[in-house]
Amino acid sequence: MTISFCGLELAHPVINASGTFDALAAERVFGEELYDEFPFSAYVTKTVTAAPRQGNPPPRLWELPAGMINSIGLPNKGIERFLAEDLPRLSRLPGPLLVNVMGFSREEVGELVAALDECGEVAGLELNVSCPNVETGLIMGADPFELTALLDHVRPLTGKPLIVKLTPNVSDVAAVARCAEDAGASALSLINTLRGAALHPESGQPWLGGKTGGVSGPAVRAVALAQVQTVADAVAVPIVGIGGVQNGQHALDLLRAGAELVAVGTESFRDPAAGRRIASELDHLLALRTI
Repeated sequence: MTISFCGLELAHPVINASGTFDALAAERVFGEELYDEFPFSAYVTKTVTAAPRQGNPPPRLWELPAGMINSIGLPNKGIERFLAEDLPRLSRLPGPLLVNVMGFSREEVGELVAALDECGEVAGLELNVSCPNVETGLIMGADPFELTALLDHVRPLTGKPLIVKLTPNVSDVAAVARCAEDAGASALSLINTLRGAALHPESGQPWLGGKTGGVSGPAVRAVALAQVQTVADAVAVPIVGIGGVQNGQHALDLLRAGAELVAVGTESFRDPAAGRRIASELDHLLALRTI
C-alpha cells in the first residue's frame, strides 16, 4: 500500500489525527516496542503554539453514545520548548513527521512556520486554522478572505508541504477549500471537530470547563464523508480524510469519497493500536478489490 503524498513516501495511507495519539506518552509506556509496532505511516503532532498554553479548565471530556466532546484547549509547551525537548524525541519515530501549528495572527503563524522550516526533522506542516484572528475576530479557516491572507503570508516562508486543516463549521466548505488551494496549500485535511456542548445533569450548567468543545468519533462519520466528497469535487490537491474511522471499511469509504490518506482520531483513545489494525483491514479490502 505504499503511497506518495505531497512528495512524501508512506508505507500505507493511515496516519493519526492531531492531538489524538501522544507518541511521547506511548514511548514511556511501550518503550522500544513503539518503534517496531508504530500504528501510523506518518505522525502528526498535537498543536504547537508560539507561547505555552495551559489549555481549558476541567472538566475537559464528555462521552457521547457515539463519540465524545473534548474541550482540551490545545495545551502545549510552546515552540521553544517543543524544538528543544520534543522534536529530538519525535524525530526517532518511523515515517515522516508533520507538525501541527496554530496562531492568533498571520504574523504568529508565520513565525511558527519559519522556525519549523529550518528543522530537517520536520517533513511537513499542518495549519490548524480553527482559531480567530485577534485583529479581525474572524475564524481564519471559516472565512475565505482570512484564509487567503494567512496563506499569502506563510506560504513563502517554507518549501515544506503545507496541509490546511479545514473546519466543518462553515456554510460552504468547498469555497474555503478552493481558496486554500489557490493560495498555495499543498493538501487539505478534514474534518476537524464539530462544535458541541454538554450540560451538567443536575445543575443544567455547562459541563465542560470551556463551555463548548469539539464533537468527534462515529457520530461525525457521515458528515466527514459528505464534506470530503464535496471538497474532492472542488479541488485538485490531495486530501486527508478524518472523522469517525473505526475500521478498514470506514477508511475505504473515505478513500472512495476522494481522500488519499485517512487519519484515525477518537478510536485511538479506545485502542492505541487502532491505526495498525485499520491499515491491515484496509490492505485486505483493497486486495479483494483487485481480484
